Amino acid sequence: MNSDSRKFLEALVNAPSPSGFEQPVQRIVRARADKYADEVRTDVHGNVIAVKNPEGFPRVMLAGHCDQIGLMVQHITGEGYLKFAPIGGIDATILAGAAVTVHAAKGPLVGVIGRKPVHLMSPEEREKGRVDLDQLFIDIGAKDKKAAEKLVAIGDCATFNLGMRALEGDLVVAAGFDDKVGSFVAMEVLRVLKDEKLECGLFSVSTVQEEVGLRGAHTSAFGIDPQVGIAIDVTHATDYPGTDCGKTGEIKMGEGPAIARGANINPILGEMLINTAKKGKIPYQVEPAPRGTGTDANAIQITRAGVAAALVSIPNRYMHTAVEVVSLGDLDNAVKVIAETVKQISKTTDFTPL
Repeated sequence: MNSDSRKFLEALVNAPSPSGFEQPVQRIVRARADKYADEVRTDVHGNVIAVKNPEGFPRVMLAGHCDQIGLMVQHITGEGYLKFAPIGGIDATILAGAAVTVHAAKGPLVGVIGRKPVHLMSPEEREKGRVDLDQLFIDIGAKDKKAAEKLVAIGDCATFNLGMRALEGDLVVAAGFDDKVGSFVAMEVLRVLKDEKLECGLFSVSTVQEEVGLRGAHTSAFGIDPQVGIAIDVTHATDYPGTDCGKTGEIKMGEGPAIARGANINPILGEMLINTAKKGKIPYQVEPAPRGTGTDANAIQITRAGVAAALVSIPNRYMHTAVEVVSLGDLDNAVKVIAETVKQISKTTDFTPL
């Protein structure tokens, strides 16, 4: 990955964006898209839509959601601790002891998630093993409720500590790769195609509120009215202990993006992506998707009278934790296969499965 693109990726993961609070990351997306798009707009929902060749046909929508899981402050105790609810799907067992940032109006606050230590638990509590969210709280160091209320408001959000670090090889780790890598790929395709003459109209969208119901994809797809839609998300890598490839399929880090096959995927568009990867010698993997995928592809496919939809996913270890891991090479190859596919789409391309 070139240094400029890597800086863009780092900027995305450094910006907080829990569902409903995506504005900081969307400002970064807009600034990037302005360099490569013919027009950039933000809709009332908060989706950023960057367009190349707006009068082109068919309209091709790329969608990567920029929102991440997070926490919302819903009560401040008399002692100044913050009780919270999850934004998106969070496993409570990973939260105890986590370092977090509370994003308050006066600026970010350092916090830690606490719970009763094991030494003080009853035998029954130790044996239970399960962690309930109502047992947890955020400690910002406030001496009491009055002190906390000067810093934090009900409805403020919190995230795991943000920032990207390098592992061995081309692997990187950060909170929020799900799915800031999708927004990254959608905008990088726009960059790669900047000087290309397209017959289709390209609409690269950084969607919002995917983690709470694919909401941004629903509204932006309705507004764009695309004929073709490719969602870019993450998928579970299965190359670490405890996974079962028999249940999920086999997906490995560093072996290319995963191209989905199944009911959510238009078979002609899906094959076009696979054939493009084969012809260009671009590494890829096939992901079985026997049902709705739970991604923006699901929302796009059933917009209006229906859209030819596809899903390209980035292998991700430890999804919905503070330590999500992806391969930079997989990101680059996702950009390549999508960009090369978009170049082939013209007015005569028929996506009707016969």
